[in-house]
Amino acid sequence: MSSVEVSSESTAGTPPVNAGEFRLEVVVLPVSDVDRAKEFYGGLGWRLDADVARGVSLRLVQFTPPGSACSIQFGTNIASGAPGSAQSPYLAVPDIEAAREELLAHGVEVSEVFHEAAPGARFHEAGRESGPAPDRGTYGSFATFSDPDGNGWLLQEITTRLPGR
Repeated sequence: MSSVEVSSESTAGTPPVNAGEFRLEVVVLPVSDVDRAKEFYGGLGWRLDADVARGVSLRLVQFTPPGSACSIQFGTNIASGAPGSAQSPYLAVPDIEAAREELLAHGVEVSEVFHEAAPGARFHEAGRESGPAPDRGTYGSFATFSDPDGNGWLLQEITTRLPGR
C-alpha cells in the first residue's frame, strides 16, 4: 500500500539553480516516533510539504519553516543517526525575543535569550551570558530549543547580513 500527501503550494517565483551553485535544500532529522515529530513541527506552524509512505518500510515527512528555503525531513528508514543526534542547526530570526515568544506560545520549552561570553558558547552552556548581545549586534544573540527526541535547534538573531551573504 502506498499513500502520498503533498502540499499544493507552487514553487513559482523560486529562482533557478545555476551551474556551480549549491543550495541547502533539506536537513534530515533522526526521530523515534514519526507521528509525534509530525505533530510537533506542525504545531510550530511549519508548512507540511509531504507525507509519503511506501508500505510499512518507508515513510518520509517534510516540513518547511516559515520564510525558509530549506526544509527538514524525517521518517521511517531515512535517517542513519540515532534519534536526537541532530544538534545545532541554525534558524535565523530577525528578532530573537519575538521568535522565542512565538515558540513559547506554541508550547515549546525554549532557553532564555543569551549571548556568548566565550567563543563557541552558543554550542555549550558554559560561557553563555544571559540576555541579548550588549550592542544588540547582528549574529550575536541566541536561544535554543529541542524537539521531542532531543534534536537541538539554535535560534540566531540576524538583523543585517554580512557582505556577500
